[in-house]
Amino acid sequence: MSVDGDADAAVEARIRIGWNKFRQLVPLLTNRDMSLSRRGRMYSCCVRSSMLHGSETWPVRKENEVVLQQAEMRMMRWMCNVKVKDRVPSKELRERLVIDDIMLILQQNRLEWYGHVLRKEGNDWVKKCMEYEVEGSRPKGRPKRTWIEVAQKDAKHVI
Repeated sequence: MSVDGDADAAVEARIRIGWNKFRQLVPLLTNRDMSLSRRGRMYSCCVRSSMLHGSETWPVRKENEVVLQQAEMRMMRWMCNVKVKDRVPSKELRERLVIDDIMLILQQNRLEWYGHVLRKEGNDWVKKCMEYEVEGSRPKGRPKRTWIEVAQKDAKHVI
């Protein structure tokens, strides 16, 4: 998380790491002898996991979600050898590769971490961090979404 309280820098860094991992695995991920479902599993295990490492603590905004989805779609199109002008829907590419939407995985990661924190004892420092209030005046405008707000919204969406 940055000084501003957002996850922009973390998201950009993780996407860069994901692209580096993807480029290392391009010979395997674009191999026509390997089935698309197997390529999708390899992508999920190696590339996506490195892109989403630590994502459970990001207070993501819509802009962050869009950037993550765009990066993943570019990788999926590359693996399936599909151009943007072919106008193949992202849902169809995910079905070909047998992988879930990256936002669904991000939400699951957040909820797993939220449950982990809620189960901690009351005097644990991780749980205290969740309830910590920063002193001082707030800047003008709408306050940034906090991680707890994002996690609670995810929990309501699942229920």
